[in-house]
Amino acid sequence: MEKKYFTVEEANGLLAVLKRELTGLKRLKIQFNEQYEQIEQHKKTLLYRHKTKVDEDIIFKKEARMEFMEMEVQTFITNIMSLGVDIKDVEEGLIDFPALINGKEVLLCWKIGEEEVSFYHSDLGGYKTRKPIENLMQDGDNG
Repeated sequence: MEKKYFTVEEANGLLAVLKRELTGLKRLKIQFNEQYEQIEQHKKTLLYRHKTKVDEDIIFKKEARMEFMEMEVQTFITNIMSLGVDIKDVEEGLIDFPALINGKEVLLCWKIGEEEVSFYHSDLGGYKTRKPIENLMQDGDNG
């Protein structure tokens, strides 16, 4: 599959979709962790008493729910990746958009909570080395 390159405008045009998908992913992550903790707590209580059929059913249903959540997570990730972007950190809501600016391959960098895509970094640098896009546009800085 051919690598997709984004303009700043194209990247900004995807932010509403990305916000929705990332919010869904974060919600699922929280629910998954809660479900896992409930199962672990239920298993701990069984150390002190005899396991019943009801206990087995409860655990089975919770584990089945977790498997379904995993499928939902994969759907969210597939939806995001199909746009041609890279998910760098779900928790932080960090997304990179491959771009060619002034003939240089860079990654436009956006974090949930930011109004628009305003930063870039090199493939090697990562989030901590990101710089304002204006720097790249004005003086040809190569990140």
